[in-house]
Amino acid sequence: MKKVLKIIGFGLGGLVLLLAGFCAYVVAVGVPTYDPPTIPEVTVERTPARVARGEVIAQIQCMACHADSENRLTGKHLAEAPSLFGKLYSKNITQDQEKGIGSWTDGELMYFLRTGVRRDGTYAPIMPQYPNMADEDLKSVVAWLRSDRFPVQPTRQEAPPTELSFVSLLLTHTLMKPLAYSPEPIALPDSTDPVALGRYTADAIGDCYGCHSGDMIDQSKTHPEKSKGYYGGGIEMKDEAGKTVVTANLTFDEQTGIAKKYTKEQFIRVVKLGVRPDGSILRQPMFPRPMLSDHEAGAIYEYLKTVPKIHHDIAKKSADVQLAER
Repeated sequence: MKKVLKIIGFGLGGLVLLLAGFCAYVVAVGVPTYDPPTIPEVTVERTPARVARGEVIAQIQCMACHADSENRLTGKHLAEAPSLFGKLYSKNITQDQEKGIGSWTDGELMYFLRTGVRRDGTYAPIMPQYPNMADEDLKSVVAWLRSDRFPVQPTRQEAPPTELSFVSLLLTHTLMKPLAYSPEPIALPDSTDPVALGRYTADAIGDCYGCHSGDMIDQSKTHPEKSKGYYGGGIEMKDEAGKTVVTANLTFDEQTGIAKKYTKEQFIRVVKLGVRPDGSILRQPMFPRPMLSDHEAGAIYEYLKTVPKIHHDIAKKSADVQLAER
């Protein structure tokens, strides 16, 4: 018996040493780097239509995370992110040749937006990837980034470097990985099919499930519907005052979702204007999206009707969180 216990003790001791060694390796290496990728040769024609469409998508995605107080994409502190992940800052994505993306090719930008890997092989773990965005929309984003619009004009101003926590570093060595680049073309959805358009707008463009699912880590970027708690909400984020906000359950669960809380018209209003049916205003990090058309916002509503219902009492969780913060 003593011999067995001794063997078990040695085994556990060895396991502890291995874990300690791995943790030390993670801290020493930091975020993993990858081989410089083979970048597709792409030249995006900057048409007025593309710039206009790119501006819509940028208003939904880029501006919220990268725009400073002057509305320039210099990068900023992402205060809404849970502190568990560290102190996160976005990057300068203006046309500046050194501090921004002015020296990047169109292909390098598209590859990065798809995969999260920069042209030199470095990986951006806090940057969302867009593997399901249609090629035409992705080209529109690039056209906008190259345009004469004020937010993207070159400036050397930049935010401080991100300070990732050990948890974040550990995740980049385990669960968080770059996405594979697929050369297969991705078409725009059928705009006459409200469910298809709603899914595309919510998942591929809006990345809504990223905040409104059950876990910020256990998500599938390529197949969002496989994400844990898909649209069931419950992720704890921060508002502008640093107070915790629990993301809403957007499924059509009759008791805890939006089935009885919003008509289609009310949903369009809250998405576009940030005003709930009772007149109250949505709190950050959720913000109004007036750049969406009524057709697009209404299509999201139609798509959410098809998402499997999740019974998740967000009101109770919010009350518990507020009580704990007092």
